[in-house]
Amino acid sequence: MVPGVKALIFDVFGTLVDWRSSVAREAQRVLAPLGVQADWPAFADAWRGEYQGAMEEVRSGRLPFSKLDVLHRRNLDIVLQRLGGLAGQTPDPVRQELNLAWHRLDAWPDVGPALATLRNTYRLAPCSNGNISLMVDLARHNGWHWDAILGAEVAGDYKPKPVVYQRACDALGLAPQEVMMVAAHSDDLAAAAACGLKTAFVARVDEYGGLRVEAAPTVAVDVFMGTALSSTAGYATAG
Repeated sequence: MVPGVKALIFDVFGTLVDWRSSVAREAQRVLAPLGVQADWPAFADAWRGEYQGAMEEVRSGRLPFSKLDVLHRRNLDIVLQRLGGLAGQTPDPVRQELNLAWHRLDAWPDVGPALATLRNTYRLAPCSNGNISLMVDLARHNGWHWDAILGAEVAGDYKPKPVVYQRACDALGLAPQEVMMVAAHSDDLAAAAACGLKTAFVARVDEYGGLRVEAAPTVAVDVFMGTALSSTAGYATAG
C-alpha cells in the first residue's frame, strides 16, 4: 500500500455498509404492519437527508454533543411527521425499534473478506460518526473484528472536524502519517488529509441507489481502490 502506514481507519455509512437498502428494508418491516405505505428507499433517503443538518447543530455548538442514536431518533420523528403526521400516530416503542435500523445495516459484499485480509497487516478501526454501541452492533451483525472503535463519541464531535481524526491517531498511538483514512466520500478524505493522514478512496456508486454517484475522488488521494475493498496487492495509487 503506502510505506509507513500501520493502521487503516474507515468511514462506515456508505463506505462499508449499504445503509439505503438496509434502512428501507427495516422501515418496511417495522411500519408496514401498522398500515403505513411508503416508498421505502425514499423514506431511507429522507431520514439520511436530515443527517448532516443534525450533526451541524453539534459541530456549530448550537447543541451539546449527542450520540448519533439520539440524532437519528430526532431525525426519524421529523421524517415521520412529514409523512402525513405519523410521528404522533407511531407508538414510542415502534419508533425505538425503527431507530435501531442503523444498528442492523448490511455490509457491501466485499467488505468482510477484505477486512479479514487487511487485519493481517494493519490495525483496523472504524472512524465513524456512529456511536460506539452502534459500531459494536454493526460489527457483530456483519462478522467484523476491529482492533478499536474510534470516531465521534471518542472525540466528542463530528467529522469533518479535525479533532475526530486527531483523536483517532492519538488513540492508536500513531502519528497521522502512519494512519490511512478509507472512505467513499471526498470531503471526509480531504479533512483527514488536512490533519496529515494518508487517504484511500473506494467508490460506492450504489450508495444512493445510483441517484448520486461519486465514482472517483474529487480531491487528491494516496490510494484509489476502485469500486471495492481488496487485498493490498490490488491497490492503485493516485495523485
